[in-house]
Order: sequence, then C-alpha cells, then structure tokens
Amino acid sequence: MGGLIDVKPDYPWEKFPNFAALRHKDNKKWFGLIMNITEDKLGIKNDRKIDVLNVKARKEFIGSLRKNENIYPAYHMDKDNWVSIVLDYTKDLDDIRDLIAESYELTI
Repeated sequence: MGGLIDVKPDYPWEKFPNFAALRHKDNKKWFGLIMNITEDKLGIKNDRKIDVLNVKARKEFIGSLRKNENIYPAYHMDKDNWVSIVLDYTKDLDDIRDLIAESYELTI
C-alpha cells in the first residue's frame, strides 16, 4: 500500500470540476474515480446529488459486493470489473479503504 499513500487526485474534466481521478504515478492508470452524480444514475429513484467512488474489483467478487447496501454496478465504467460505492451512505471506512487498496493492486 506504499504507493497508494502518495496519490493525489487530479481533475481531468473542465466540464466536471468535482470529478477526481485517482491514478498510479507511474502508469497513470485509474484505480478510482470520485464523482458527484444524481442517484438516478445508479437506478435509485431520486435525483438528489450524491458522492460516489468507482473502484475496480475482482470479477469473482463483483456479484457479492453488489449485494451490499451501498454498492452498485459502476456508473460510466465497465460493470463487469468496476463498482460504484455511494459514499454518502457508507459508514464503514475500513471497507472503503480495503476496496481502494484492492483496486490499486488490480490496476498496477
């Protein structure tokens, strides 16, 4: 997790100034994307803005991850490999840390 500590988000889209990409320093690959989107983008029947984090996960865990209350098929990413975590509703930060670390390892 050493390289993960030095990561600083970048903001690649002028049109979406609140969208932050988390990238590896060396290969510039994303391992996370933080966005504020409306709930309906995740299939939630509401148009309230929420903060989400997209992370890559192992294919064999995608199904079980999505059974969690605040984890959805990834918005605007490959749904076979990525999930969206609703940060507004997530209380256990350890779970998020573990998913970020996993995504970091999967995208090296």
